[in-house]
Amino acid sequence: MKEKLLSQLIQPVIEDLGFVLWGVEYLPQKNSATLRVFIDHENGINVDDCAQCSREISGILEVEDPISGAYVLEVSSPGMDRVLFSTTQFSQFIGEHVVVKLAQPVLGARNIKGKIESVSDEHIVVANDVMEYEFEMANVMKARLKPLVNKTKLGGVKK
Repeated sequence: MKEKLLSQLIQPVIEDLGFVLWGVEYLPQKNSATLRVFIDHENGINVDDCAQCSREISGILEVEDPISGAYVLEVSSPGMDRVLFSTTQFSQFIGEHVVVKLAQPVLGARNIKGKIESVSDEHIVVANDVMEYEFEMANVMKARLKPLVNKTKLGGVKK
């Protein structure tokens, strides 16, 4: 897996700068690729943090050359609707809403929306109003938090 190799190369650089490597997405395409690196910090992430990490990551990638051909490097914070890359990350957000795309269907579903109920070892349970789904992390193609938006109307009361 290219993402695992890239994570191993990038993680020490990110940690030396005082950040946490949240995750890596490698998206190869026909003539180029996109490498997305998500960094986090307890005080949040700003544009300068991303630029600093981008410079350092570019340096290590030039030396190690793990990606053949052209690629675009994107460094950002995970955001509120962050992608979840591991069971550890799932467990940090028990009780939160998530959208999960599975490689293999579970109970007839490959796309699951619901609340993270529990996490143990490599097993995750997500439940919604209709069903409870249990699946292994290895079956997860992509998972993203979906913070609920307050749907109350803004503005004053009409008289």
